[in-house]
Amino acid sequence: MQPKNNLQNEKSPLGDLGVYQQTLDYLYSQMPEYQRIGHLAYKPGLENSHRLDAIFNHPHRNYKTIHVGGTNGKGSTSHLLAAILQQSGYRVGLYTSPHLVDFRERIRVNGEMVSKEYVIDFVEKYREQFEPIMPSFFELTMEMAFLYFAEQKVDVAVIEVGLGGRLDSTNIISPDLCIITNIGFDHIQYLGDTLPKIAEEKAGIIKPNTPVVIGEIDNEEVKQVFTNKANSENAPIVFTETFLKDFIAQKNNNGWLIHTHEYPDLINNLGSFAQEKNAKTVLSAVAELKRIGYQIPKEAVYHGFAHVVELTGLMGRWQVLQENPKIVCDTGHNAHGIRYIVEQLKQEKHHRLHIVFGMVNDKDITSVLSMLPQYAIYYFTKASVERSLGENVLAEQAAAFGLHGDTFGNVPEAIKAAKENADENDFIFIGGSSFIVADTLPLFI
Repeated sequence: MQPKNNLQNEKSPLGDLGVYQQTLDYLYSQMPEYQRIGHLAYKPGLENSHRLDAIFNHPHRNYKTIHVGGTNGKGSTSHLLAAILQQSGYRVGLYTSPHLVDFRERIRVNGEMVSKEYVIDFVEKYREQFEPIMPSFFELTMEMAFLYFAEQKVDVAVIEVGLGGRLDSTNIISPDLCIITNIGFDHIQYLGDTLPKIAEEKAGIIKPNTPVVIGEIDNEEVKQVFTNKANSENAPIVFTETFLKDFIAQKNNNGWLIHTHEYPDLINNLGSFAQEKNAKTVLSAVAELKRIGYQIPKEAVYHGFAHVVELTGLMGRWQVLQENPKIVCDTGHNAHGIRYIVEQLKQEKHHRLHIVFGMVNDKDITSVLSMLPQYAIYYFTKASVERSLGENVLAEQAAAFGLHGDTFGNVPEAIKAAKENADENDFIFIGGSSFIVADTLPLFI
């Protein structure tokens, strides 16, 4: 990136795209992204976030917010809520991470990504003020989103937690509602090595006198952590599993058909098995939002669930990329998420199963590998980020669990090989990491 005064004046042969890419390169190099390089970019604590927020005069105070945390399902839950609120007539900001294809996926208003020009101008205009703080990539991106939402005059913004909760940068907001989707093992080097410890960190987003919806719970100690935290903050708490006792979900070819007393025949076009739990959490959250004064018509719930992908741009959730052979990708990347993927693979009708697979090097790899089907043909690969686990190391570890296949130095080569080997009645699954999916999508969209 050029010095400040020259950035936008430079005549790039790539035009605006060139300046936009220079801006992203600057952000990635000056404020390294955790998702790309891992622990070296991780900055726990809220000091930087508060200092940045003061520079921009606390923009998130200009609109309502909803805070979404948890181990898995945060993105799907956030997008579903945004879609429903949009259909209710609200102007809705949506902040999520990581992105898959374009950085701008992280910051949307009513489904539309922030413009490249805004990203360029933000860095150009404010870099002298934020550089002395030395914020992380996530901290700065978050503040960019908060300011953009204020300037776009949103009514409400759905804010997804980045990592953990208590010390996550987003935890400076004062939301109308907090949502915690579930608790599983992930980022144990930062959040703790037991589920109750992880739950304590996730519970850090629970605010005084602010209602909280808790999604999937299958551990009594975890449930008690949330109960204790909510009681200490005088926060009304709703456990989805007991709140929606009349919830019934049936899998169909296009997603889920959901029945409750209030929402019979509700179609959810997100098709993965994990979406049954996410839908339950979202319906509980909608009920709580209505209780505290949000105007959400029934038809908005129906339309939001049925058209979430078109309304919000959500990608990578059991996304069908091709038929004959059927090719699906999914961003599930830890044991909790892979469990649902393996369950779904068992339900798919196919002749042979091909799995293009890669992981990053700081996950619980053995737990994931122990779940994967031994009968599949594997194409071990690595994504184009520094955190990627080498394909040969992955193949060696996988062999110990009876998983066998060839290795490929990048995702496009692995997918090419899988497609060449597959017959039209076969099934190809691509996943193991969000970054494997990120390298996959440009090949199909």
